[in-house]
Amino acid sequence: MKNQLLLVEDVDAVGRKGDIVSVRPGYARNFLLPQQKAVVATVQTLRMRQRLQEERAAQAEIDRKESEVLAKQIDGRELKIEVKVDPDGRMYGSVGAVDIVKLWEKEGIQIEKRNVPMPHAIKKTGAYEINLSLKEAVLAHFILHVVSDSPMLTPVEKAPEAPKEEIPEEPSEES
Repeated sequence: MKNQLLLVEDVDAVGRKGDIVSVRPGYARNFLLPQQKAVVATVQTLRMRQRLQEERAAQAEIDRKESEVLAKQIDGRELKIEVKVDPDGRMYGSVGAVDIVKLWEKEGIQIEKRNVPMPHAIKKTGAYEINLSLKEAVLAHFILHVVSDSPMLTPVEKAPEAPKEEIPEEPSEES
């Protein structure tokens, strides 16, 4: 049997502040209620719902404005990350969401790991368009150049052969 709860704050993959949600009893008992992210939906708590929804709407407007400013700073920029590469050009490791968050922190822009929806990590050098999903569904994108930290070693090329000198034949003494 699922429990009916009133969310007191936003919970990823469950709902937003002021929503009435149904969750499994263990999730409610072990996470939502002890963390005070939700309260049991009763007649008394349902009166709080309108106030919570108004607070959520005000917070959503603030978050949207902040995200739009952040998106303007990010859109169209190009960043470079250097990675270790073996002599054959294959990367050691990969570039993931955490690496991208740290890269933006160096640029003075704070984003969270959840803002970088990457289905899989980058495992090859090259240029990639990365899409960010900021708060309130504001989108931003940038180009990430994944480059080797050392110059690529090219296989040793064979030196062109020097032309063979023709050795003149010595005249024979038989004549």
